[in-house]
Amino acid sequence: MRNFADLLVRRIAELENPTVMGLDPKLEYIPQKLIDEAIAEFPDDGQKATAHAIWLFNKALIDAVYDIVPAIKPQLAYYELYGIEALKVLDKTVKYAQSKDMLVIADCKRNDIGATSTAYAEGIIGSTQIIDGSSVSMMGSDCATVNGYLGIDGVKPFLDVCSRDGKGIFILVRTSNPSAGDLQDLELKDGRKVYEAMAALVNGWGKDLVGEEGFSSVGAVVGATWPEQAVEIRKLMPDNLILVPGYGAQGAGPDAAVASFTADGRGSIVNASRSLMCAWKKREDLDPSDFAAATRDEAIDMKTKLNNALKDRKYV
Repeated sequence: MRNFADLLVRRIAELENPTVMGLDPKLEYIPQKLIDEAIAEFPDDGQKATAHAIWLFNKALIDAVYDIVPAIKPQLAYYELYGIEALKVLDKTVKYAQSKDMLVIADCKRNDIGATSTAYAEGIIGSTQIIDGSSVSMMGSDCATVNGYLGIDGVKPFLDVCSRDGKGIFILVRTSNPSAGDLQDLELKDGRKVYEAMAALVNGWGKDLVGEEGFSSVGAVVGATWPEQAVEIRKLMPDNLILVPGYGAQGAGPDAAVASFTADGRGSIVNASRSLMCAWKKREDLDPSDFAAATRDEAIDMKTKLNNALKDRKYV
């Protein structure tokens, strides 16, 4: 039976690379060559030209790294930002990445309950019954990010789809943003911090979805910007996957990024978005038209740094 955790852990092992590439497109990230090409394709439709530029960029980046990076993580907000044509590009991007054997984590941080949460779950990682009675996978992502702070009412619809379809979710536990502690560091009556209580909940919610590799398809988001806390969180959830944002542009280095990995160096995947997408901006030795090569070089460098950090663990 399909299990997202098994698929991800095995793909990471196959490529020896615990990296996920974020695809969060903004026009200022896209080289002028692609902008010009998109305008030439749609000279009278700015929205279609914008979306086409995003597609050309996404496709080129996927082509550059699909054989060395196991997954992509498109942030849905950036596609919503550019409207319906960009959402069509998101659909193409998901399908194209999967055709290249990449797993897709939809970064949407959905946050609702009951029927609305069910609609989110089915639309993003599940399937939808349409007018002819057939069930269609709409977005078709392999995994989604979820805000679990509404409790099980918001999470259970996603758990149901994960169980039925072999998909996965990453639930916010300790986020990478500077103000995360405003809520997550508050102390409860029993002495635990809020994020510790959430870690325990996520661990419990995921017990029925542990795969053959020993990890649950119900994972956690734990920022690389809090490495000491990541070590403690891993103790609370030894068999959950962990998605690690905060590497690169947000300031965390490789040592901090691997803090949540298990003792045998598994179970977590580190996200990099801007540092990979915009690698060409830092390369004076490359023509901007070689942007994809810059992303590949950066991905290889990130892989090397993470693997070296795993050999010499600073945070244990």
